[in-house]
Amino acid sequence: MTGRISQIALVVLLGLWLAGCTSARHRAPVEERAHGAAPPAPVASAPVEAPPPPVVVETLPQPGGYVVKPGDTLIRIGLETGQNWRDIARWNNIEPPHVIEVGQNLRVTPPGVDPTIVASRGVPASKVETRPLDAPPVAAPPPGASGPAATPPAGKPPVAAASGPSGPREPDEDINWGWPANGAVVATFDEARNKGVAITGKPGDPVVAAADGRVVYAGSGLRGYGNLVIVKHNNTYLTAYAHNQALLVKEDQVVRRGQKIAEMGSSDAERVQLHFEIRKQGKPIDPSRLLPPR
Repeated sequence: MTGRISQIALVVLLGLWLAGCTSARHRAPVEERAHGAAPPAPVASAPVEAPPPPVVVETLPQPGGYVVKPGDTLIRIGLETGQNWRDIARWNNIEPPHVIEVGQNLRVTPPGVDPTIVASRGVPASKVETRPLDAPPVAAPPPGASGPAATPPAGKPPVAAASGPSGPREPDEDINWGWPANGAVVATFDEARNKGVAITGKPGDPVVAAADGRVVYAGSGLRGYGNLVIVKHNNTYLTAYAHNQALLVKEDQVVRRGQKIAEMGSSDAERVQLHFEIRKQGKPIDPSRLLPPR
């Protein structure tokens, strides 16, 4: 009997010992901290440097070139540089549908012209030939010849600059200018806000060529101009006739001063009017400096 009690007591002691070991094995670790001690300071992280701003490289025009801007088309570039837009396409090997990209450098002078003497907005007047489109070319002097490059015809002295309503008149350079419509001028030239003059009239009134030349554009592909005709008169001057209701000429057609080329209208305009521009090497000038007094 005493032996059996001893065995039971041994089993109970063995169970209590195993339970103690298991409890000690699963007890959560305890971090001893002194009373009132401050929590450890957070570890400071290294400052993160902001990435440098992107470098914007401005594309500059090459000599005799033009850099495409947002909204540009070949037609607008032709108007801004005084060139036929089809010539610009050919000089730059741009095939239909004539897609150009912003920042693209385009040649806007003929391949035979030295680009180092050409400004980005046109050829200086002293460097271009300004003969009428149907006149024969002037023979160049033989190599080694001295004297002036060209002699004015006898009996036709140089024309002095006359005075017009807006100051000294531009030299006509052998161009016989005329008014493109008979209506009253309702908006005058303003270099900042109006690149030409507005002539009022009725729908269908005739719009005529202001001088002899060749049509380099006839269509409605230039925003803000509606149905538009552009006539190139020589290597210096071109004229633009906007907001027509009907166009009566086609591209590459030769026109004469006073020839009807369109009918007045209000396309892309708030009222019936002809917006008329004269551009010298692509730069708008006041038409009253060239047109005859009324």
